[in-house]
Amino acid sequence: MVIGRNEGDRLRVCLESVVPFIAAAVYVDSGSTDGSVQMAQGLGAEVLALDMAIPFTAARARNAGYRLLINAHPQTRYVQFIDGDCEVVPGWLDQASRYLDAHPDCAVVCGRRRERHPEASIYNQMCDLEWDTPIGDALSCGGDALMRVDALVQVNGYRDQLIAGEEPELCVRLRRKGWRIHRLDIEMTRHDAAITRWGQWWRRTVRAGHAFAEGAWLHGASPERHWVRETTRTVLWGLLLPIAIAGLVVGVDPRAAALALLYPLQWARLAFRTRSPALAFFSVAGKFAEAQGVLKFGLTKLLGRSGRLIEYK
Repeated sequence: MVIGRNEGDRLRVCLESVVPFIAAAVYVDSGSTDGSVQMAQGLGAEVLALDMAIPFTAARARNAGYRLLINAHPQTRYVQFIDGDCEVVPGWLDQASRYLDAHPDCAVVCGRRRERHPEASIYNQMCDLEWDTPIGDALSCGGDALMRVDALVQVNGYRDQLIAGEEPELCVRLRRKGWRIHRLDIEMTRHDAAITRWGQWWRRTVRAGHAFAEGAWLHGASPERHWVRETTRTVLWGLLLPIAIAGLVVGVDPRAAALALLYPLQWARLAFRTRSPALAFFSVAGKFAEAQGVLKFGLTKLLGRSGRLIEYK
């Protein structure tokens, strides 16, 4: 089950990596204007073009796709979700399905997603590191994963309106029902982030902040405190501390500006821990982008509006 929007040749690579190896393929398109629909049809996928009058989200697309798939093929037990900018590594589908066969309490199995061109930019390198999560039972998965249909149906799939962070939110609800999420120590997919500019990285990080805030809003009161720590850290470093420093400088003593040294000190601490000054810099700078995302979520909630996609490509 593939989702995409104007992925171009990446979509061709994606579909060619799955269509020959599965019983049925569905491609869900979110308003592409590059011929993606015709390409997918030509490659043998069943295509669903989403109604453009309803706001697009990846969650909505995935729900529409897997429901179309199981309605047309009710015998389907597992669904491989994959984004249109990814390709499935040979052998993954067989190994992942065997794992689910052998572990009936597991709802989701994923593997190692790798960046196709990590050398192209520091941003791609950071994505590749982000995908390298611990092996074994996990709290959540990413957009690429093999899922058990029965488990998906039990929790009514993804939450349509989420503009980001829909996979961890789904996994919270699955684990509450007693299901496990597991990551295998094998390669699963290759991803093409294609992030080469600061502005792309900034928008992607804003989206992460929005996801943290909405995840904490939905499930922060649960025993696991879903994404409360991430949201708190973002608000502290990206919002409260800058406001406090500015207030002290203006209203108390200009020498309070020295408190801004907390940021280079934090950079130095992270650089020592990660052995990467560049990664430490983006970690510190990213708190301001994430804070923008938190504010964006808060504003839409306050105004009673629905969130809009934050795209970086």
